[in-house]
Amino acid sequence: MTDAPHASPVATATLPALPLTGGCQCGAVRYEIRAAPQVFYLCHCTECQRQTSSAFGESLRVDPATLAITGEMATTRRVSDGGAVRLGDFCADCGVRIRHRSEGDPARVNIKAGTLDDTRCLVPAGHIWTDSRQSFVAIGANELAYPRMPDDGFAALIAR
Repeated sequence: MTDAPHASPVATATLPALPLTGGCQCGAVRYEIRAAPQVFYLCHCTECQRQTSSAFGESLRVDPATLAITGEMATTRRVSDGGAVRLGDFCADCGVRIRHRSEGDPARVNIKAGTLDDTRCLVPAGHIWTDSRQSFVAIGANELAYPRMPDDGFAALIAR
């Protein structure tokens, strides 16, 4: 794991026909992503570990103008370590988290990628917050990995 990206690509994602669709476990919330996502990455922060009850969270960054969501969602608010207000939107019926976003940055919207109807197209561009990853998660030498948030504003992950 490194602070700076140096890895070569290992796999290329092949996007299925748009729109990408997904939703919660009970079906009360559904969404469509009508344009290619900007980036898909894995986050190993302790917040993502708690929210997913797993080793990491899967974040699929999309342009909010290309995202259509139907159904009732509830929202949680928290202040990040850096002082930003983070919002998490989840199904009001079954509790499945659908997206997270930053209150001060409306262009930054991440769909929780495990909620896609078809996840076979997912190939992570890299990993963030690896300082807090679970010890059993192996990250290959040719994968982009950041101990915390990328200091380049996700540029290397998006380029990959």
